[in-house]
Amino acid sequence: MDVIDLRNFYSHRLGIVARRLINRGIHARWPNAQGQRVLGLGYPTPYLGLFREDSERCIAFMPAAQGVLKWPTARPTLATLVDELSLPLPDAAVDRILLVHALEMSDDPEGLLREVWRVLAPSGRMMAVIPNRRGVWTRTDNTPFGHGRPYSRSQITQLLRQTWFTPASWGEALFMPPVAGGWFLRSAMAWERVGAALSLPFAGVHIVEATKQVYRAIPAHRERTRLIPALEPALVPSSLQRDDSL
Repeated sequence: MDVIDLRNFYSHRLGIVARRLINRGIHARWPNAQGQRVLGLGYPTPYLGLFREDSERCIAFMPAAQGVLKWPTARPTLATLVDELSLPLPDAAVDRILLVHALEMSDDPEGLLREVWRVLAPSGRMMAVIPNRRGVWTRTDNTPFGHGRPYSRSQITQLLRQTWFTPASWGEALFMPPVAGGWFLRSAMAWERVGAALSLPFAGVHIVEATKQVYRAIPAHRERTRLIPALEPALVPSSLQRDDSL
C-alpha cells in the first residue's frame, strides 16, 4: 500500500482503535527499551512512540515501493526511505527491530528477514505484526491488514526458521471485526479480553517475537569422490633375448 493510504487509515477511528490494541500486545512483550537501539521497518511509526522516549535511539525505515513520511512531525526527522533488501546499517547495529506492514507487503520476505538478521545484534530481538490468514481483517481491503499476503502460525514458524530466527513468544490482537461503527469500537477491549481468554483463532494479526540464531546450521555438502578406473596389469614386451651362442 501507499504510505498515504496507511497514514489515512491510522488517522480514522478504526485505525486509532487498531493501533491501541496492537500497541497493547507489543507493550506486553517489550514494556520498555531503556538504553536500546530500536529500528522500525515497514510502516512502524504508529507504534514506535512506545520506545522513542526511553530508547538510546529510535529510527524508522520505510521501503521504497511504499514511500516515506516525515516522522516525528514536530521534531528532527527519524524516518528514511530504504531498499528493504539492503539496509543502510552495519552488521549487528540495533538491539530490537519491529516489523509492521513489512513481511506481508514484501516481494521477498525471506530476503527481508535475512537482512533483518544481519543488522540485529546477537542478543537482540525481533517482533513482527503479521496479518492472520484465518482472521476477519484479511477478508476486507478497507484496512492495510487486508492487503498483501497473510500468514498462518505454521507458515510464520517455517519462514522464521528458514531465515535463522527462533520464535520466542506468540500473541494475537484485533479480535473485533473491522467495523467502524460506534458500538464495535466502544466494545473493542471486551472483544480483546474474550478472544485472548478463549484462544479464538480469528484474530486479525499475529504478534510474534523471535530471537536471532547466532550459530545457525550450515548444510554440509558431501564431497564427491573422484573415481579413478583401475588398470589391469599388462605384460611389457621384453628386450630381445641374447643369443647364448655368442
